Amino acid sequence: MTLKTALLQGVKLLEEAAIPVPRLTAEVLLAHAVHCQRSFLYARPERELEEVEWIHYGRYLHERLQGKPTQYITRRQEFYGREFFVSPAVLIPRPETEHLVEAAVKRIPIGSRIVDVGCGSGAIAISVALELGTPVIGTDFSRAAIEVARRNAQSLGASVAFVEADLLAPFAARSFDAVLSNPPYVPLDAREGLQREVRDYEPEIALFGGPTGNEIYQRIIQQALCVLKPGGVLMFELGFTSLDAVRAMLETGFRDVGVTDDLAGIPRVLSAILR
Repeated sequence: MTLKTALLQGVKLLEEAAIPVPRLTAEVLLAHAVHCQRSFLYARPERELEEVEWIHYGRYLHERLQGKPTQYITRRQEFYGREFFVSPAVLIPRPETEHLVEAAVKRIPIGSRIVDVGCGSGAIAISVALELGTPVIGTDFSRAAIEVARRNAQSLGASVAFVEADLLAPFAARSFDAVLSNPPYVPLDAREGLQREVRDYEPEIALFGGPTGNEIYQRIIQQALCVLKPGGVLMFELGFTSLDAVRAMLETGFRDVGVTDDLAGIPRVLSAILR
């Protein structure tokens, strides 16, 4: 079995199962099985697969056909130009979340004391720490997520301290210049409408924000009122329908509420200053 034949067979299987981007997915899974770059598949199409490589490739295709996200198969996801380790213990970092990092890097002064609430894989905290050259704290309720985040911080050389905690509960009053978060914001009744890759594989604790989807925003805002220094900034990634509800929550205690749209014109990042 050559690389070319294996790739064509993988693409055909994925196409027949209506898996999105079948060629790219087959390329990624085959390159992962062979431990090579995707370009190698086209540079050496005649190269024969070893038996163990063929076995792994077949298993990866089977897992993807069952709905398992490619990122959980390869254990890798690129975010803000860096490669992160991911596992089913953490939400897969999305490109949309890069807007929160970009906004934070533009707005938060170097040397600020920053906390990322619900850090998951550590993608936000690590990216901000590396871009600003400033230590960051990340919190998460999941011990397994904290372990993933620590692994990423170590491999990427980021100065991030991780704390297993319920949001901002452990921290003293007026201790931060900036609070960042991409909280769970999917309403519970939207479960059945999610893609199976999300619904069946990604951690529920990182997806669902309560009956309305806005409950975690409310809790973080209440705690941020205590832990932010006067003039400190609170920055959220927004869910698709979260803007109006979250903006209303900020009317007491915050000023200069701003919204940044993503490339599709969807409100994606909300920021506000503590009075």
